[in-house]
Amino acid sequence: MRADARRNRARILEAAEAVFAEQGASAATDAVAARAGVAIGTVFRHFPTKPDLLKAVVMNLLDRLIGKADALVRDPDPNALFDFCVLIMEAGASQRAIFARLAETGVQVRVADALERLRPSVDVLLDRARDGGAVREDLRSDELIPLLAALCQEAVAADWDAALRGRALDLLFAGLRP
Repeated sequence: MRADARRNRARILEAAEAVFAEQGASAATDAVAARAGVAIGTVFRHFPTKPDLLKAVVMNLLDRLIGKADALVRDPDPNALFDFCVLIMEAGASQRAIFARLAETGVQVRVADALERLRPSVDVLLDRARDGGAVREDLRSDELIPLLAALCQEAVAADWDAALRGRALDLLFAGLRP
């Protein structure tokens, strides 16, 4: 892909995420093109259908999550695992409209699938948290991942507000600690 095409694609994805977050996933593709500063044809060249654009936004989000998880892995703090859990919860909540629109097209976005792609980071963060005494010695990633996924999936599905998301994470964290 040419450099200008890569830049356009990145601008479209950034604009789509902002437009869908503000207006919901039913926002017009024209609004995405306008926000990105490109012609509508440019959007359709990269993303022939709206579901293609929505899927790409989700994949872009996952790529950013992987980058943020990698940064947490480099952080020696044993409590970075808790920061990771907050990151996952907030990422899901911020993209709720996109997930809902994808579900309307028959594409289900499951938090568990994203967490499985992040398993290597989860494993490192969990090992560090266990070694640092921040979590229970017997906690395993194959327990943590489905617990966090279920909590985040319900938060997205039921559109929990920030206070309820925070309270749910506090309860999860209390169960993870020694």
